[in-house]
Formats: sequence, C-alpha cells, structure tokens
Amino acid sequence: VLLAAAVCTKAGKAIVSRQFVEMTRTRIEGLLAAFPKLMNTGKQHTFVETESVRYVYQPMEKLYMVLITTKNSNILEDLETLRLFSRVIPEYCRALEENEISEHCFDLIFAFDEIVALGYRENVNLAQIRTFTEMDSHEEKVFRAVRETQEREAKAEMRRKAKELQQARRDAERHGKKAPGFGGFGSSAVSGGVTAMITETIIETEKPKVAPAPARPSGPSKALKLGAKGKEVDNFVDKLKSEGENIMTSVGKRSAEAVKVLTSPINMESVHMKIEEKISLTCGRDGGLQNMELHGMIMLHISDEKFARIRLHVENEDKRGVQLQTHPNVDKKLFTTESQIGLKNPEKSFPINSDVGVLKWRLQTTEESFIPLTINCWPSESGNSCDVNIEYELQEESLELNDVIITIPLPSGVGAPVIGEIDGEYRHDSRRNLLEWCLPVIDAKNKSGSLEFSIAGQPNDFFPVQVSFVSKKNYCNIQVTKVTQVDGNSPVRFSTETTFLVDKYEIL
Repeated sequence: VLLAAAVCTKAGKAIVSRQFVEMTRTRIEGLLAAFPKLMNTGKQHTFVETESVRYVYQPMEKLYMVLITTKNSNILEDLETLRLFSRVIPEYCRALEENEISEHCFDLIFAFDEIVALGYRENVNLAQIRTFTEMDSHEEKVFRAVRETQEREAKAEMRRKAKELQQARRDAERHGKKAPGFGGFGSSAVSGGVTAMITETIIETEKPKVAPAPARPSGPSKALKLGAKGKEVDNFVDKLKSEGENIMTSVGKRSAEAVKVLTSPINMESVHMKIEEKISLTCGRDGGLQNMELHGMIMLHISDEKFARIRLHVENEDKRGVQLQTHPNVDKKLFTTESQIGLKNPEKSFPINSDVGVLKWRLQTTEESFIPLTINCWPSESGNSCDVNIEYELQEESLELNDVIITIPLPSGVGAPVIGEIDGEYRHDSRRNLLEWCLPVIDAKNKSGSLEFSIAGQPNDFFPVQVSFVSKKNYCNIQVTKVTQVDGNSPVRFSTETTFLVDKYEIL
C-alpha cells in the first residue's frame, strides 16, 4: 500500500504532500524530516527502510520525489509509480524549484490523485492524466456559446430601445412638446437626461465601434452630453491635485516604453540561448551587506534537428569566485579544460523544441564591494516631521538597469509627502502608503541620483526600502561566444537572450 507521495527539499521540508490513507500532518512531517538522515551518502540507492515504512525516492535537482509505502509493498510496482510521479511534475512546473512547486501545488495534487486511489496504483499513463485533469466539457462550451449569444441579443435590443427613446425626445423638442416621461414623473430635462445617460452607457460598453458625437439639439437641454467627457476628466484630475495626489501622466508611457525595450522581438535562430540571473540581496540601513545570493542559468533551445549535436563555447570573465555547475549529462572534463559544453556521449543529441538547462552558477557573498546598486536612505527628524534624503549609486558600471523602482514606505494617515529635489519621477500610492521613485535607466552615464522629501513620521517608518529593476546585461560576465557542430567543428548561427532580474532587494 502506498501511504503518501511528497515533494520535499534535501533537508526534508515538505513542499507538497498527498496522503492516500488516514495520517496526521505531524506524522507525515516527522517521516519526511527523518528521511534525509536515513540516506547513506556514500552509496546510490532508490529506497531506504525503517522499522515501519519504506521510502522510495528519486532526486530532482535540489528536491526529492518521495513515496512512503508499507514494507510489504511490491517495490517494483512502487518504482514504476515513482517514475510516473516524476514525469508528472515537469508537466505543471517549468523549473524544479521550491517556489514553482508551491505555485502549482493544487495541479500536482489533482494529478497525484489520478495516479493513486486509496493507496493503490491506477492503470493510467501520462496522456490520460493530462486529459482527466483538464476536465474539458462539451456541454460547458455549448452553454457558454448560448449565453454569449443571449448577451449579444440583449445588448442589441437595449441599443434599439435607446435609439427609439432618443428619437422620441428629439421629435418632442422639435415640436415644442414635453418629451415622454417615465411613469408620469419628470420634466423634459430629467427624462432627456436619463435617455442620454442610457445611450451613453450603451455606446461606451460597445468597445470596437466609435460612436460619433450626436448633433446638439436646437432647444435648451440639461441632458448629459457625450462630448463633454474630457472636461470632466480634467476637473477630476485638478481635484486630485488639490488634495495632494501627484498625477504623473508620463509614467505609464515611460514604463510601457521600458517594457517595450526589454521585450523587443528577438530574432530567434535554430539554436537559441536564454541566460537568466536572479539576485536576492539584503542590506543594513547603516551600510553593510547582510547577504547577497545570485543564481544564474543558461537554457538551450534547439528547434532544428540538424543542429542537435553541438558544443557551446563559454567565456567566463567573472573574477568574484562564482561557483559553476554543469548538467549531469554534460561532459564536465571538457568544460573544465576547454570551457566547452557538450554531451558526455558525443553521439547523442540535445533534446529538440524544449528548454534545457546546461549550466548553472551561484554566487553567495557578504562582500560590500559586490553590491550592484547601493541605496543610502537618511531620515532626520525636524520637529513633528521627518526630512528624508535618499540616494542611489551604481557600483557595477558595466550594468545598464532599466525600469528601476525604489519603493519607500510612508506613515499612514499623514497625507502626501512634500517633494524637494528629485532626479527622475515619483508616484505616491496613498492606498498602500508608498512612495515609488521611478528611474527609466541607470547606467555609467547616469550612475547616481537623489531624492529629498519631508513628511510627518519617525525615521523607522521609512524602512524597509525595496528596489526592483530589469537588465539585458548579466551581472556575472558569463557568455556563450561560439557554437560549433561536433562533426567537422563548423560554426553554427545562434541567438542569445539575456535577462538580469530582482528576486528580493531590501534595505532593512
């Protein structure tokens, strides 16, 4: 009998666990916590046993897929079940990482339930599991189509009625009579207002068509006018400004431009590489780096079978002591001696039409000189308010950071901050009590800047400061310079896409 299936970390922490018999949470957590201690590091096995249970497991990068079974369970069947579990996980998770597994935990649990019922293996394969969990229903599609048709007909009927009402009002105004009211109440102004309001609502909901502004009636009318909308918006904006809200019309445009720059179409060749780095950094407000961790990976995507047997020439100019790790199927000796990534068996091919991680690197440090962008936030009390000076400086001049947002928390219920000097632009989010300092680009030409503002509060109210940015240049200077075929060593055209992202960047 299969007691439970779990995905856990190498320390035995459960990320997703599904029990197929009655078991308490403390029991399952205790079993999984004991599991790493039972493994013999010197030997490679697929199972370990205790006095009461058997663990059948398979390593998956930094995680384990573990099945907990009774000791009299058929281990051959259990290994077959384990293989199916291991194949299900990449179906729902792009990367075998803790946060990705947690994000898709319910999808995995539903899939696990299709494999095992009441502790016994179901006779299913991967394609059947995919079909069962998709729950595609023909009846639902028919119901949705019928409902959409009914909604379209109702909207058309509303438009027709509104046109009739509007025509009746115009005719009445033309002949100098009272327009027809509703239930005997209201003057021409009221009924006209309601009619025009109905018309305006319907025309606005009909997105694809742009309704022309109706001709102004000759008689005086207090009805709502479709053309007078821009003035109302301007009045609303002026009112917000008078209340202290800062309206920044160019920010949406600027951030859209920054996203456009970063997501500009890449001419993907048959051999395409994604180089992605993520940084997680925590600094103290008085200086000093508490922890900085950077993870990077090269993902290879081959779309043409004739380029499946290739080698990547990697250039590593990093001088910070980054730790490199190749994929288990990559020839480690070839990489160490010649900085080339190729398969252990040169006759084999890389997978086609899928992203394959071939090289990972990691940098963990508390060395202050490694901080890419330093933030100095200096709040000083003056009477009942605080004067806050905050400045940034780019330490790593080879980087170009786009769409940088430095977020400073503000005390609640004290109104908007009074901005003194500022490089760049700012946004005040009164609902979340945040001040966002927005900078389109920080590079060697624009490596430092400052912001000054004052607001009622205490110095501790302005921490933690958080930073987010994106970059098309990576921090550790690791690049693929050339791609060659295994046979004949002839060069192959390739394309590269580089991104450097923030996972966490805090000044506490």
